[in-house]
Amino acid sequence: MRNILLASLLAALPCAATAADMPSYTFVEAGWTQLQVEDDFLDDPKGDGGYIRGSFAIAPSAYVFGGYAEVGKTYRFDGLRAEFTVDEAEIGIGYRMDVGDRLDFTADIAYVRMGVEVDLRDASFRGTGRDHLNLWRGTAGLRGKPSPMTEAWIKAGYADGSDLDDNFFGVLGGQVNLTRTWGLVGEVEKYSDTTQFQVGVRASF
Repeated sequence: MRNILLASLLAALPCAATAADMPSYTFVEAGWTQLQVEDDFLDDPKGDGGYIRGSFAIAPSAYVFGGYAEVGKTYRFDGLRAEFTVDEAEIGIGYRMDVGDRLDFTADIAYVRMGVEVDLRDASFRGTGRDHLNLWRGTAGLRGKPSPMTEAWIKAGYADGSDLDDNFFGVLGGQVNLTRTWGLVGEVEKYSDTTQFQVGVRASF
């Protein structure tokens, strides 16, 4: 009996090592985010805030994901205070396929809702306005582990919305694993005149 148990344990070791070498598609993550807009009239405004997102593997080759981010910026001039808030929520489903020992091909599609709120006030006046944009976006790219303690991904994407002028975007990100569960994450998402940075902490399962 002891020999059977030992043989079973030895047979499972390569599978465990392989699983540890591959990226995890079940995780939760939160951190700081910044949105930068290239606009000469407003002197390239930027807003800071926070984000949270997560992913859950529902099958060996499929996963669902979602997230929420919010940034804000306040301007003051001639006694008037103008506060701008931009938020983004998304939910989607993705697909992964092995293309190497430590490399996956990924593709996903997501529904995104973006909102903008403006709050204007001075000593005698206060007004608030809000608008939103609904869109679908999809990405395709590569995600892998250059080493046991690091991870990187790159994606190209296309967004479809009635009020969008530029539809293509790119994503570049990476993770440094502190332990098997915890890691530090950084990501950059670039549209034609908009760049979003994210730095956070991820727990992978």
